[in-house]
Amino acid sequence: MPKYVYEFAEGSKDLKDLLGGKGANLAEMTNLGLPVPPGFTITTEACRYYLAHEAVPEGLDSEIDAKLSALERAMGKRLGQPDDPLLVSVRSGAKFSMPGMMETVLNIGLNDESVHGLAAQSGDERFAWDSYRRLIQMFGKTVQDIGGELFDDAFEEVKRQKGVTDDLDLDAADHRKLVDLFKGIVAEHTGREFPADPREQMDLAIRAVFGSWNAPRAVLYRRQERIPVDLGTAVNVCAMVFGNMGMDSGTGVAFTRDPASGRQGVYGDYLQNAQGEDVVAGIRNTVPLADLERIDPDSYAELLSIMETLENHYRDLCDIEFTIERGKLWMLQTRVGKRTAAAAFRIADQLIDQGMITLDEAVSRVTGDQLAQLMFPRFAEDAEGHLLGSGMNASPGAAVGKAVFDSYTAIKWARSGESVILCRRETNPDDLEGMLSAAGILTSRGGKTSHAAVVARGMGKTCVCGAEELAVDTKNRRLTAPGGEVVEEGDVISIDGTSGRVYLGEVPVVASPVVRYFEGEIDPASDEADDLVRAVDRIMHYADAARRLRVRANADNAEDAARARRMGAEGVGLCRTEHMFLGDRRQLVERLILADTEDEQQEALDRLLPLQRDDFAEAFSAMDGLPVTVRLLDPPLHEFLPDITELSVRVAVAESRGEKHENDLRLLQAVHKLHEQNPMLGLRGVRLGLVVPGLFTMQVRAIAQAAAQLLSEGGRPRPEIMIPLVGTVQELEIIRDESNRVLREVGAEYGVELDFPVGTMIELPRAALTAGQIAESAEFFSFGTNDLTQTVWGFSRDDVEASFFSAYLEKGVFGVSPFESLDTEGVGRLIDIAVAEGRAARPGIKLGICGEHGGDPASVHFFHRAGLDYVSCSPFRVPVARLEAGRAAARG
Repeated sequence: MPKYVYEFAEGSKDLKDLLGGKGANLAEMTNLGLPVPPGFTITTEACRYYLAHEAVPEGLDSEIDAKLSALERAMGKRLGQPDDPLLVSVRSGAKFSMPGMMETVLNIGLNDESVHGLAAQSGDERFAWDSYRRLIQMFGKTVQDIGGELFDDAFEEVKRQKGVTDDLDLDAADHRKLVDLFKGIVAEHTGREFPADPREQMDLAIRAVFGSWNAPRAVLYRRQERIPVDLGTAVNVCAMVFGNMGMDSGTGVAFTRDPASGRQGVYGDYLQNAQGEDVVAGIRNTVPLADLERIDPDSYAELLSIMETLENHYRDLCDIEFTIERGKLWMLQTRVGKRTAAAAFRIADQLIDQGMITLDEAVSRVTGDQLAQLMFPRFAEDAEGHLLGSGMNASPGAAVGKAVFDSYTAIKWARSGESVILCRRETNPDDLEGMLSAAGILTSRGGKTSHAAVVARGMGKTCVCGAEELAVDTKNRRLTAPGGEVVEEGDVISIDGTSGRVYLGEVPVVASPVVRYFEGEIDPASDEADDLVRAVDRIMHYADAARRLRVRANADNAEDAARARRMGAEGVGLCRTEHMFLGDRRQLVERLILADTEDEQQEALDRLLPLQRDDFAEAFSAMDGLPVTVRLLDPPLHEFLPDITELSVRVAVAESRGEKHENDLRLLQAVHKLHEQNPMLGLRGVRLGLVVPGLFTMQVRAIAQAAAQLLSEGGRPRPEIMIPLVGTVQELEIIRDESNRVLREVGAEYGVELDFPVGTMIELPRAALTAGQIAESAEFFSFGTNDLTQTVWGFSRDDVEASFFSAYLEKGVFGVSPFESLDTEGVGRLIDIAVAEGRAARPGIKLGICGEHGGDPASVHFFHRAGLDYVSCSPFRVPVARLEAGRAAARG
């Protein structure tokens, strides 16, 4: 029988899979000799069993009995004993941090008898009744599923009746009154009295924590953070220590470095005469952690020493929760802290300098997603804006949007294409979906460790919190600034998560310094470069040296190619020729489609040839010396013709007026002729090259002439000719032979040798499954993962994303869209097959990826493992792919 319960001293930080992050780190701190209240952890295995069977596993209750008895002996008191009760907390703790997403219940063990014992033992009647009302309130919300607003409204009414606004102004009698009110709420909404048996309280709380793993907000958070659904949560049962025993007590959160900027110093929040959740809930504004030196210098000095110990031990930024009970410091939690993108790069750079981590470790501690965040625009330093107020710079960035005051509105407006700023007094876990939908988050309460700040940093959302001077009125859907300005719902505001400022209206944004660095505008060795730019430069240099995967760009013109090269691209992996046929050139394609004779067809091709040649010459010049993979025409021809409905109306109107409409009529006939029920699976790609005489020949001739011209001028063009949508080797052979004939012919004309590789896109399942045959005629493969995903799954991206993807994501069918991150089990399996068979048939074949997955961090790691030679992505994502390729290599 497996062991389901571990005392803190039995675990370690390496047992996160079993004990969860919180339990493993409590064990680690215990074994380091730090002041941790005694307790025990119920494993994730027990949670998984409970979720699967809706019952606790056999033997769990007896294990809890044994550990609880040991805890009672260590504390010298029993759970719920009337004269001097032992109280415990029951807290969740998954392997990966999920702040506020699951349940916590404090002060378990109190009832109508033991509350008097706690009052006598502590000498503080107010403290005892405050703790009791907290238990009923938390238990009612988390275990009995009673709406939290019922307790909140009752609390506010008691304060209103007494004429106070601060929780601390309520005395023991007020809290006793709240206990009675809260017990009434429980009885009314559950049909039974609040459970007085302490062990029943604890057992029900443990089951509630297990169940909270599948609470909607936890599911949504896991989906956002890509946390596996089958991990489950551990449960930590810990002896209570009390920060609400008076002004010599308190609770706080500390960071060993600033999680917003990464700079070293004293960062965190402290709240006197408060209990655990008060700090992160933001119900009262905290004081900076540095103020603790004045309030309790001994505890402050001890805390700084412990922070140094933990950072040196974990070799990283640590996030610490602590409580001071009448001058005695207790450590309640530590974890490697969530941080902003800027902080991640700065901290990695600092730890290298301090000799705490290697460059390999530094690269593993930053991500491509974080790098992408650093490349987002920001407010111009000299931009003029009407300042409404300011708060704490909780999570950096520039966010502009319409003010909304509840999550429902944020979700609704965002789905309609609006950019919104979610404005709240404070956020709570139920606001998660609205926070995900918003461009930024603004709160009038809470500090850098509040729920809003912690979750926003984890999601990379811009956040300003604790803006006390802005009165947020969620009921009337407005906020009021100190100067009297009123922002109604729908008014545009701008928030600066770097400075903490809040502006009325839209403030202009500029390119970030990191983008300017990648563009070559900032020299990292110059005075203009700050420590963030230098940190990015250092890590990128190491990632580039470490990576095996090369990184190219998807670029359809010279401008994109040049920008991609500045961003570090090592060539163009996808140059889409169909984009060269847009605008005024569309008429030439229409002529080609409408041609009745070979002469008319050839005339249209002859007019397109020099235009294509010039386009290719510009792209080859921008990437001189680097490969440029040119994909021959891929989309169906109807895409170059007018919309069938619009054209039909035009013809009908002309006929009704008796006007000439011969050309439109011919176009309409052509549109009808080319109409397909599913054009994505119709006449496109290589099929066009085989059915429309001269089309692919013209494109290959344009490529060859452009290259020959540049060669004669001393250039170093390196085009690669890619045939799209091949499903059988015979298709490829026909186009390949014709392409090689044109290359020889043009080479002879210009007196140069044109020996350019001809390959294909692997974007059909059959191509992947017959890759060995195709490789005998293809000199390279480029996986078109967008189309391959569509054909493997059997749906069209343009249709399904708008119709049922949101439902699939909500129901957990998808953890993430397969168009966003590669489906490694299905699409990835085909890629593995094609790589193995392609290399077996042609050992030197070059393999790449040119779908949008080429810039997705998780997908890049798969492509590294699959053995591809390069990925190709949009120019803006090139640095992201470079970094992730380096991280993949560093992991081995």
